Amino acid sequence: MAERHTRRLTAPAVNQPTETTRQKATRYVWAAVRLALGWTFLWAFLDKTFGLGHSTEAKAAWINGGHPTQGFLKFGAAGPFKGFYNDIAGAAWADWLFMAGLAGMAVALLLGIGLRVAAVAGGLLYVMMWTAVLPPETNPFLDDHLINATVLTGLALIAAGDTLGLGKLWARLPLVQRMPWLK
Repeated sequence: MAERHTRRLTAPAVNQPTETTRQKATRYVWAAVRLALGWTFLWAFLDKTFGLGHSTEAKAAWINGGHPTQGFLKFGAAGPFKGFYNDIAGAAWADWLFMAGLAGMAVALLLGIGLRVAAVAGGLLYVMMWTAVLPPETNPFLDDHLINATVLTGLALIAAGDTLGLGKLWARLPLVQRMPWLK
């Protein structure tokens, strides 16, 4: 019998730190937060598009000729920016930007890709929604819109798309490697 020599196909691990249980749990908690925010954007998009009856009735659905920005911006806006928001309520360009933003942020958050872009776009949307109702109803300054804008930023900074998402795969794409702001 001939002696068979095998060689190692993978390099031995060199000083790779072992992830603790706490670190792993933290990754999964932030992935769950990312997915939850993604669902809120997806639900808003679906409800406004199809009028699923939660916040938007079928007759006011976007596919039935409704204007997704009209209700809130026309009747819900208050405070110093009320005139601005009333003026853009129901404008076709505002409807398209709003709906594209909701869909884009939902996809990015649910898939765990493009979180930096989603954090900027989502943060801007949340801040605009905050300014539409100044001062907030339950607090003189802070509300859930500013908190969610901050959470989006944190999700992008910690690469929350790498856990339960496609973030690692996305980061390896040549386009994303050339333009890291797309991570």
